[in-house]
Amino acid sequence: QVQLLESGGGLVQAGGSLRLSCAASGRTFNRYLMGWFRQAPGKEREFVAGSNPNNGNIDYADSVKGRFTISRDNAKKTVALQMNSLKPEDTAVYYCAAKYVILSDNNIYTTRGRYDNWGQGTQVTVSS
Repeated sequence: QVQLLESGGGLVQAGGSLRLSCAASGRTFNRYLMGWFRQAPGKEREFVAGSNPNNGNIDYADSVKGRFTISRDNAKKTVALQMNSLKPEDTAVYYCAAKYVILSDNNIYTTRGRYDNWGQGTQVTVSS
């Protein structure tokens, strides 16, 4: 189990940038697939980006490709989400999530139920 704490949310104008960060507790951060999800009011929680520790595999939702970048620092036990060219439709609560993966598992899971550990979320609001 890991505990996750997000930071970096806020209010930004369309076209602007924000950087979210997620700090993890625990000793085995480099065994966890790290993901970012978001949930807008009245909508389901959706996958945004993921980073697998085994092969460096990274994946993004189509809606954020080319604008968002996920990165992890295993030594600092952190994962970040750099968000550029933000749009009003990016407005949501953003959640950090973690899933323990064995060494042979190189997948990026995009469904919420696959992740066992969640942060409390951080609000991102993009004004038009």
